[in-house]
Amino acid sequence: QVQLVESGGGLVQAGDSLRLSCAASGRTFSSKPMGWFRQAPGKEREFVSAISWGGGTTRYADSVKGRFTISRDNGKKTMYLQMNSLKPEDTAVYYCALRWSLDISVQAMGVSGYDYWGQGTQVTVSS
Repeated sequence: QVQLVESGGGLVQAGDSLRLSCAASGRTFSSKPMGWFRQAPGKEREFVSAISWGGGTTRYADSVKGRFTISRDNGKKTMYLQMNSLKPEDTAVYYCALRWSLDISVQAMGVSGYDYWGQGTQVTVSS
């Protein structure tokens, strides 16, 4: 059983930074790829970023490239999302997810590619 708990969300102004964390329980964290998704009101959940089990390979949505950085600390069973230069359009509930398959191919950029999800943390960026 895997449980994921996000934290670090909040209300910030445009241009500010936030760091989200995703704490995992269970033995499988360090051997599985992980991802971040977000869902704005009235919109579908969308891919933000993914990271391989060892952290050596990452993927980003075009909308966040150059502003967001994904990382993980397997010893602490925690994944992070550093978000810089935040924009109002980044406002959403952010979810972390664990992927049972070992690759982070194109399937890792879709909601259906993940097997466990956290409850989400709200990020609100004011203009």
